[in-house]
Amino acid sequence: MIRPLRIGGALALVACLFLAFNAGADDDDDDGKKGGKFFRRLATFPVFENTDESEETAAEIIAASKDGKTLIYTDSETNRLGFVDIRNPSNPKPDGTIALPGEPTSVAVKGRFALVCVNTSADFVNTSGDLLVINIRNRRVVRTIPLGGQPDSIAVSPDEKYAAIAIENERDEDLGDGRPPQLPAGFVVVVDLSGRVRNWTTKQISLIGIPDKFPTDPEPEYIDINKQNIAVVSLQENNHLVLIDLERCKVICDYPAGTVDLDDVDIFDDRAIRLEESLDDLEREPDAVHWVSDYAYATANEGDLDGGSRGFSIFNKYGRVKFDAAESLEYAAISLGHYNDTRSDNKGNEPEGLEFARFGKRNLLFVGSERGNFTAVYELHGKDCTPSFVQALPCTPGPEGILAIPSRKLLVVASEVDDDEDANLRSTIAIYKLDAKSPFYPEILSGNDRNGLPIPWGAISGLANDRHNPDYVYAVTDSFYRLDPRILKIDVSRKPVKIVDDIKIRNPDGSTPINFDFEGIVQRRNGGFVLASEGRASDTASNPSRRNQLCFVSPRGILRRVVNLEAAVDNNRTNNGFEGVSVAYEGGREYFYAAIQREWPAAGDPDGCIRIARWSAGQGWRYVYFPKDAPTSPRGGWVGLSENFNKTRNKLLVIERDNQRGTNARIKQIVEVDLRSARFVRNGRPIQKLSKKLVRDLLPDLGETNGWIQDKVEGLTMGIDGVMYVCTDNDGVDDATGETLFFCFDDAGDGKKKGKKKEDDDDDDDEEDED
Repeated sequence: MIRPLRIGGALALVACLFLAFNAGADDDDDDGKKGGKFFRRLATFPVFENTDESEETAAEIIAASKDGKTLIYTDSETNRLGFVDIRNPSNPKPDGTIALPGEPTSVAVKGRFALVCVNTSADFVNTSGDLLVINIRNRRVVRTIPLGGQPDSIAVSPDEKYAAIAIENERDEDLGDGRPPQLPAGFVVVVDLSGRVRNWTTKQISLIGIPDKFPTDPEPEYIDINKQNIAVVSLQENNHLVLIDLERCKVICDYPAGTVDLDDVDIFDDRAIRLEESLDDLEREPDAVHWVSDYAYATANEGDLDGGSRGFSIFNKYGRVKFDAAESLEYAAISLGHYNDTRSDNKGNEPEGLEFARFGKRNLLFVGSERGNFTAVYELHGKDCTPSFVQALPCTPGPEGILAIPSRKLLVVASEVDDDEDANLRSTIAIYKLDAKSPFYPEILSGNDRNGLPIPWGAISGLANDRHNPDYVYAVTDSFYRLDPRILKIDVSRKPVKIVDDIKIRNPDGSTPINFDFEGIVQRRNGGFVLASEGRASDTASNPSRRNQLCFVSPRGILRRVVNLEAAVDNNRTNNGFEGVSVAYEGGREYFYAAIQREWPAAGDPDGCIRIARWSAGQGWRYVYFPKDAPTSPRGGWVGLSENFNKTRNKLLVIERDNQRGTNARIKQIVEVDLRSARFVRNGRPIQKLSKKLVRDLLPDLGETNGWIQDKVEGLTMGIDGVMYVCTDNDGVDDATGETLFFCFDDAGDGKKKGKKKEDDDDDDDEEDED
């Protein structure tokens, strides 16, 4: 088991992770009715639907009307305030935008008004900003209140008597070494919301001299208010926290946020997740802060200058740390497959946003992982608000704003990243409802290794059945983890399926094989594996060219033999090469089938015809053509193959897909080709074009949990019990949502397998490899 968290009792988060995923469906909810313990995702709303699909958007901070039926979000890319109609939260509708005189930084609601902070600064020195008071019903600005500086966060007190605004006056990170102090100094503005809007008054509260680190440049970041009208303010770069009495407009308490020691974490961006390093005296540098009672508040320890402890903390109002998550949120991201190794050298999973609300009798804390693309849900217990893990809610990249609407049992997450051109990812608003009997996500996660640490994984690019045990399948990771390629052993009898072991792929001398991109895997009768490595045509220092190859690996992961695709064909390769491999046996001979992803024009492939290559030790390479569908996405793109599996000697299942995500995805399917009449021929001879039939359209399955449709359906196999398994590749969470979907279908491919379900217990995580 993962080591207990250091503060707040013996809470082993990943153990709680497993318990949450296997919580009984018969648990009562707060109303005494069956179910309702977990959130499910109702919808994912692309923000461009409120503007234009060609326009870049960024939903950041989000609020809701008092009835919870209209969402209000800031869009910093378009300088607009957006509205979404969620009267039917399963079918959110665009409800228009308002143009603003600058960049909106935050929004809150008081009664029928939206209070919007707008940055109108000319530069980092000449700072200015306004508070716009907007009538939510008619969308009119009823008052503009100058703030005297560049605003960041705004909060409205629970009794709606006050608003408090953090005037950050942020620094220019490109000036000198980018470090404070850089004047003008930030401060806090308190708005007295008594009476009519025209009578509201403001008062500035100076924070100069309060933090020890940069006393002349406090840079307040985030603010929240409790029922006693005490505001807590984070000074992120200063690693400091301040409490302000809003009635007296006076600072009543302040203290450093302190440091954390982290052990067994990854601190190198090297395309390998290795939990081997320590970070000592790491400053928390909190971003979001949120009261979780009148006497305690939570901090999301994102980091900025010198820290970021990769977790969250709970303080009492006197500054004592009652709980710290230490490495546990980082480990949760790894176990979920949502750890982005490109951030290992800079703040890890990067918790940024927080929300707290009471749903019925349950006190729930929500922690957003900016680089992990998920929100972790915790239930808080007792006077010390000790958290226990409930579930993880996936979303699109960059979750920024988190909003609870308890009156409707809803949670809303705004994700700001909009990378349409390169990654086909859009800024979205995800809507969840607390009415499910079990978590909808994850569909696959990892257990612990022999050292009690989570098994690292991600970028699954191929699946293979276990030839002897229907309860297991194998997966292989692709070149995203090129410095630590692994074969993952997955227990598919559990729900969610669980990675219970990993086999490191190594050369005979123990070194790591380099310049491979393992995209397919199949288990041989002797227990070893054959991996398909995709070739690359480009040749640069960072991405040298490589051949398309079949790699023979022992049961323990030792690379024994490499078979190159014949040079006459491979010399004409593109970057879309081997994507899957399967095997059939006949007359004591092994026949390996490798699917090439797209046609190679220089090799003579006609448009729409993709090679399926077959290799055997006695015959070498032979080929047939797969007839691909033409692209039907409004964005165009391409269609190719991702994986294949020999259902029988003469029936080959193939994944055919386009390269589109989200609303533009059109072709994601399993098709079957009959090989009984197929003539595999040598290169240079006329190549036969096969016929195909549809086995299953995967688009409904990919959209079943109402998320952003994944593009890379890349794993396909069938257990010896006839159950079909399909999974997606999450690209290592880099320019991707990070979600891995794992489907179990019956033999006909027309229904989900219910199957048996083992109860997880942590004692079996160290089981020996059967090989």
